[in-house]
Amino acid sequence: MTRAISLHDVSKAYTRGARVVDRLSLDITPAEFLVLLGPSGCGKSTVLRMIAGLEEIDEGELLLDGEYANDLPPSGRDMAMVFQNFALYPNMTSRANIGFPLRIEAPDTDPRPRVDATARLLGIEDLLDRLPGQLSGGERQRVAMGRAIARHPSAFLMDEPLSNLDAKLRTHLRAEITQLTQELGVTTVYVTHDQAEAMSLGDRVAVLRGGVLQQVDSPRAVYALPRNVFVAAFVGTPRINLLRGLVRAPLDGAMTISLGKQFLRLPEPLSLDHQLLRVQQGREVIVGLRSEAVRIAKHSAARPGEVPLTGLVEHVEFQGHEILVHFDTGSSPAVVPELEAPRPRPGSPARRRRRDGSVLTRLRERSAAGRAGPVVTLDHPEAAVPEAAEVRLPGDLIVRTTPDLALRHGMQVPLLVDLAHLFVFDQHGDRICPHPDRLPDLGE
Repeated sequence: MTRAISLHDVSKAYTRGARVVDRLSLDITPAEFLVLLGPSGCGKSTVLRMIAGLEEIDEGELLLDGEYANDLPPSGRDMAMVFQNFALYPNMTSRANIGFPLRIEAPDTDPRPRVDATARLLGIEDLLDRLPGQLSGGERQRVAMGRAIARHPSAFLMDEPLSNLDAKLRTHLRAEITQLTQELGVTTVYVTHDQAEAMSLGDRVAVLRGGVLQQVDSPRAVYALPRNVFVAAFVGTPRINLLRGLVRAPLDGAMTISLGKQFLRLPEPLSLDHQLLRVQQGREVIVGLRSEAVRIAKHSAARPGEVPLTGLVEHVEFQGHEILVHFDTGSSPAVVPELEAPRPRPGSPARRRRRDGSVLTRLRERSAAGRAGPVVTLDHPEAAVPEAAEVRLPGDLIVRTTPDLALRHGMQVPLLVDLAHLFVFDQHGDRICPHPDRLPDLGE
């Protein structure tokens, strides 16, 4: 039996007034693989532990198959957890570790048939008589997964199970987890801060920030139409280019988005999405361009929907099958504080501002947690820009291109921007272009 899991306005606080999870609502369908994605400290593991019954729910309700389950003990929820640190008993063999929960649940039943069947499923039959200390990290994680699978639970809860493994093994085990969960048809909730894991594993991805759900959608939709600038910045490698822009929409001329020393000229007639930018006339916005939305003009004319830009090569990253070119276009990068801003040094102005901030300031910061911004503190730019400069990568625009191009530091290169892949966010980080209600064209 597989299980439906629903969270309705669930909140959790560990200290007075500070919510780790804030009014989270989420419906997980039977046999779905849902990934909880977000930076460290965003509350994703807390959500998982509340589902498991290891943490009490302060507010809201948890429904399992439509039944109220807030007060149901962990043993009554029929769920199995897989932890980051394997959590194996060091004095037990793999066979004993896998069979331990079976002996607890049914002391009079021989667990060996189910242990052997689970070992065959995971390909670890030759490891059953070894102790955890005799296993590699990947083997120990397979044993930990076997302990969960052998119980035949209605749901798997996985808390960053691959984060302690090397990159090659993580990739291999991701494929195994996908195949296993599909074969078993069990509802799975998977926690990770690795967006590559989230995009490759999940049927849907739920992005959290500061305990607040930012977006839940298919991996393709989260990438193609991020709801706000935080989601756009957190999902995608290399990270999306975020630039501060200014919308200019004169009555007698073409609409443009100024990017410091250069500008993007929007073609006429304006598309429905670009028409939404008229209300931003004279306002600062955040322009988002993924690395594949800009190409180097290799003596070719612009295609329909492309506009020119010029960049100065600052740095070239050779990736083997591609290169990432860092350009200086004279633009000002926008900052997503939780992703880029460093911790202020002791006694720094930023720390004094937080300590001496007014009650109104603190309330503003707390209320902003449900949104993506402010990405750039536009009314006090000096508060954010100097800090961002300390961690700023070379240039302000990263472009992905083929490795056959011979580019050197200091070269002036013509670029073409595909406006069909242009994101525009308002000062609070909410997406205004494409239209917030736009559904992604996933080609399915």
